[in-house]
Amino acid sequence: MDLSIVLSILLGFVVSAVAGRLLIPVLRRLKAGQAIKEIGPTWHMTKQGTPTMGGLMFIIAIAVVLVVIGWKDLMAGRLGGLYTYLFALVFGAIGFLDDYMKVKKKENTGLTAGPKFLLQLAAAIVFTILLRNEGYLSPDLYIPFVNVTFQLPWVVYMVFAAFVMVGTVNAVNITDGIDGLSSSVTVPVAMFFTIVAVQWDRGEIGVVSGALVGGLLGFLIYNFHPAKVFMGDTGSLFMGGMVCGLAFALDMPLILILVGIIYIAETLSDIIQVTYFKATHGKRIFRMAPLHHHFEMGGWSEVKLVVVFTSVTVVFCVLAYLGVTNRFPV
Repeated sequence: MDLSIVLSILLGFVVSAVAGRLLIPVLRRLKAGQAIKEIGPTWHMTKQGTPTMGGLMFIIAIAVVLVVIGWKDLMAGRLGGLYTYLFALVFGAIGFLDDYMKVKKKENTGLTAGPKFLLQLAAAIVFTILLRNEGYLSPDLYIPFVNVTFQLPWVVYMVFAAFVMVGTVNAVNITDGIDGLSSSVTVPVAMFFTIVAVQWDRGEIGVVSGALVGGLLGFLIYNFHPAKVFMGDTGSLFMGGMVCGLAFALDMPLILILVGIIYIAETLSDIIQVTYFKATHGKRIFRMAPLHHHFEMGGWSEVKLVVVFTSVTVVFCVLAYLGVTNRFPV
């Protein structure tokens, strides 16, 4: 792998780990503790007050890598990585506002759904237009494995892109429900995009995705069970923005179906549970939704859940890699 990518991963890890040592005591002093929903598993109430907004660790780490390792790309006008980071940063800012309101009110309710959705939708539309104008994005949908593309009208593609981006970001947010889960699941996803970016000669994007790999590993030092800090919506919305931003910056959004299999399963379990509950006036399919809580209620430990869900993601990322190898330039 290219040296700059290796350095991006290492620097991202170091900066995130160091930022955690400095940030967590500050969050404790500010009493920025997470409020736990009473409708969740009862044993989660012991996590009440754990510092939140820890996602700032890897957000800062990626910014440092972008400037230090990605400076040559920025000066050469290769801005795909910067655009992806800024896109994710908008979602991180929305999440930060959400977290701030939760901390201020001392309850697990922040921004209302309407304003949050509109802000996310606006970010998705602007990012799509920017990628198109900069030549990173085409209206051709690439289908993995068969190496076929089909073209959509730009208006249709814009609607599709906005739906996928907003959906992905919120699916990643839903996955952030137990110690270390969403960050662990996202490490192989980010590694997949890093490898693809390098092999597809998009090193400026590889630097940012590599920084995400390192940043999340540094964050996991503090977030793995038992968590000393949560990423909060600040981190989960930013992370979701990075995942879908990387997919679109590499012009392969459909690959999210494979690499994001856990995000999709978590979201579908939530939708199915709510729909079935309303249709049957109180009956449930899952013990509790989203899916990770279903397995928790069945006796799975948080560590087992993280290991199994991450392993599934690794398998699907390998399949995704095999599915897109035909698209790599020879």
